[in-house]
Amino acid sequence: MEVIAKSRSETMILCLRGPSVAGLLLSCTLLSGCMGSGLDFASGIKVDRSVKTSTIPGQIEERTDEATVRNAVSSADLALNAGKPIPWANTASGSAGVINRIVENRDEAGRTCRDFATTLHSYKGIANFTGKACMTRDGDWLTTTFDRQG
Repeated sequence: MEVIAKSRSETMILCLRGPSVAGLLLSCTLLSGCMGSGLDFASGIKVDRSVKTSTIPGQIEERTDEATVRNAVSSADLALNAGKPIPWANTASGSAGVINRIVENRDEAGRTCRDFATTLHSYKGIANFTGKACMTRDGDWLTTTFDRQG
């Protein structure tokens, strides 16, 4: 007499192996659709170099950074900060920096002015700037200089 029933350990191996094989076959089937759709990078596709991804021209970006720095300089409490660095960030351009120095003085016209030095961290890199902001007769602050150093 021959035993035709399989032991439990033999059937468990088949139960565990079955889903793995099915998963592998399904993955191969799905991936073959991607490979057959023309993802061959050596097929002579040319890159369009005329397309630009920058949506904010540099001058607008610099002006908003300048305005953000001016606002930080003009609103700084010099007695409270006493030479401590003042961080700033411009959400419009993504730039940020640290104002390292602010010195208040009067210009030739008798206006209250603040000379400052700051860093500017942007996607272009890190740069140092110096500038001057003066208070107008109306009480508004105006940036008179904002120059990149080196």
